[in-house]
Amino acid sequence: MKRQIVTITRDCNARLVPTGDQITVPAGSFVTLTQALGGTFTIVIEGNMARIAGADADALGMPREILEFSASTEPAPALEHVWHALRSVFDPEIPVNIVDLGLIYTVEKDNDCINIQMTLTAPGCGMGPVLVAEVEDRVLMVPAARQVSVELIFDPPWSRDMMSEEAQLELGVFAP
Repeated sequence: MKRQIVTITRDCNARLVPTGDQITVPAGSFVTLTQALGGTFTIVIEGNMARIAGADADALGMPREILEFSASTEPAPALEHVWHALRSVFDPEIPVNIVDLGLIYTVEKDNDCINIQMTLTAPGCGMGPVLVAEVEDRVLMVPAARQVSVELIFDPPWSRDMMSEEAQLELGVFAP
């Protein structure tokens, strides 16, 4: 996507990158749209990077992307739906979803709770709060999902070998 300057048409919420702090982007603000993937938007406003959720896409003049799920007969959240939701979460700075980046280590159901263990590309990566919040938000969209627990872990440490081949090709780091 080519960066573009857009005007915010109404007040909308955003999360600052990398802290995850909530801010309100006022109507009439000029922002630079840097990424639009997975139904979320990365913007730069007054020198700060922030994420706008898909529910506020209209404030950017964009169509809202609806996360859709196949039919399920399970009363509990289907794991395939959880994985589908996770694939809709993109790193704000890298145009690859967090599953293909290799950031998701485990996904398990425990009664009504979906437990997720994930990592970051580096232990000091400041994106943790933003990605954890977005994972929680997206997984709670899964039919029958009531509770999500996301744990950041750093053992084993992430390496590019954990990325899918497609992600490696997309980022130009594939080495057969």
